[in-house]
Order: sequence, then C-alpha cells, then structure tokens
Amino acid sequence: MLAGLLWIPFTLLAAAGQTARNAMQRELAAALGTVGATHVRFLFGFPFAIVFLVGVLAVTGLPLPAVPAIYWPWIILGAGAQIVATALMLATMNDRSFVVTIAYIKTEAIQAALFGLIFLGDRLTVGMVVAILVATAGVVVMSLKGKGAMEGGLRPVALGLLSGAMFALSAVGYRGAILSLGLPGFVLAATFTLAVGLILQAGLLTLYLALRDGKVLVAIVLAWRPSLFAGFMGATASQFWFLAFALTSVANVRTLALVEVLFAQAISYFVFKQTTTRREAIGMSLIVAGCVLLIWVQ
Repeated sequence: MLAGLLWIPFTLLAAAGQTARNAMQRELAAALGTVGATHVRFLFGFPFAIVFLVGVLAVTGLPLPAVPAIYWPWIILGAGAQIVATALMLATMNDRSFVVTIAYIKTEAIQAALFGLIFLGDRLTVGMVVAILVATAGVVVMSLKGKGAMEGGLRPVALGLLSGAMFALSAVGYRGAILSLGLPGFVLAATFTLAVGLILQAGLLTLYLALRDGKVLVAIVLAWRPSLFAGFMGATASQFWFLAFALTSVANVRTLALVEVLFAQAISYFVFKQTTTRREAIGMSLIVAGCVLLIWVQ
C-alpha cells in the first residue's frame, strides 16, 4: 500500500524542482532567447540524467533494458511535445506574470486526464474527476483576475493553453514509453527513459541551433553557471516526474502537480515581488482542496 503511494512524494518533489527551474529559465530567456533558454534544460540536463542511470545500474546490478519497437513512438512523442511545450511556456512568460503563466499551463491536468484515458486507457473514477475539476477551478480563479484577466490579448492565453496541451501529451508519451519496456522495476524504467529522452532533446536542439543560430550556442556556453543549475534542477525534477509516471496515471500526477502553482506564487512573491490578491488566495485554497481530495480517493 505504502509503495503504491510513492507517486505522491515523487510528484511533490518534482513540482518543487520544476518551479525552481522555471524561474531560472525565465531569467535566462532574457539573455538567450526563448529557444536558447529552452535548450538549457536539455543540454545541461542530460549529463545528470546519465549519472542517474549509471547510479541505478550500479546499485541494482541490472543490465540496460531491451528496447521494443513500440518504445520509440512513445519516447519521440514525449520528447518532441516537451520541447514545444517548454518553448511555448517561456514565450508566454514574456507576456504575462510568472504565476499567471503557470496557471494557464496547468489546465494541463484536465487535458492529461483525457489524453491518458484515450491513449493509455488510464482509468478515471468519479472522485478523481471531481478532484481534477476542483483543483483546475482554482487555477482558473487565480488566472482570470479582474481586468488583468485578458491583459496582453488572446495571444498569451492561447500560448499558455497550448503549452499545457503539449505538456499533457508529453506526459502521456513518457508514461507510454516507460510502460512499454515491461520492466519489473519501475526505477530503472523511469531513469532509462529520462536519459533517452534528454539525449534526444539535447541532440535535436543542438543541431537546430547550430544550423539556425550558432551565436545562441556560444551564449549558452558562456552562461554555463546558471545554465548548469537549471539543467540540474530540470533533470532532477524530471527524474521524480518519471518515477511518478511509472507508478500511476498521468491524471493523478498532473493534478497533484498543480501544487506547482502554489510554489510559483511563493516565487512570484519572494523573488519577483508580485503581491497575492484575495482572488489568488481563493484559487490556491481550491487547488489545495482538489489535491487533498485526489489523495483521499486513492
């Protein structure tokens, strides 16, 4: 029973790490541009993912898993959708505040539940659906605040929602890849998939920048200190995401992951000096209620 609930601390740790990485990437975007800041999490993340994989292999004594053909469409979907989602997220951050950007993207929970049901057959109970709707309602309350709700026009709204859809598809792709390995141990399946995904993403974006804008690659190298931190936090957060995906549905993981909005609110207040309104407080209460309900119905 306890092992079956490990996805809960894994998800909470992943959300905290991802919030820190998002804040760092937002700062890097000013110097490196959207694509450059997107590439940082992959280029500086994959070495850490390889270290994680080597560590798991050393501790367990297991060999690298045999990869079935069906694994590749899943991992390509996960890796490709995540690149697009991250770029859209950073583009949205240029138009809206940090916390509101995260709020739009976190409509991902509903989309992940639907995609998980359609593509993976992940079950949805009545309690789960209610929890997802309550938590997502909190996101909506936080994001649609007064006259600032549509500030900047439809573009940031559309970008944020599309980013959420791509993150949802990415989660489904990664969970599909992990499950397709058919390994008895979830840790190796998750860690191997993380390493493969980050290697694919780092290679693809490096090639793209080398052909389109080599100066950005140089700028990334020159900004190696903050980039290294962002890469480490990204790889660490992803490690916990993948461990959670190996244990439960994307609907469960992405709904509980809405606590990231609360972490983002803290970052917004303490780092970016953006105040919290009463409407945002109500929204955060709904998010907490939805997450508690989700855990309760497991």
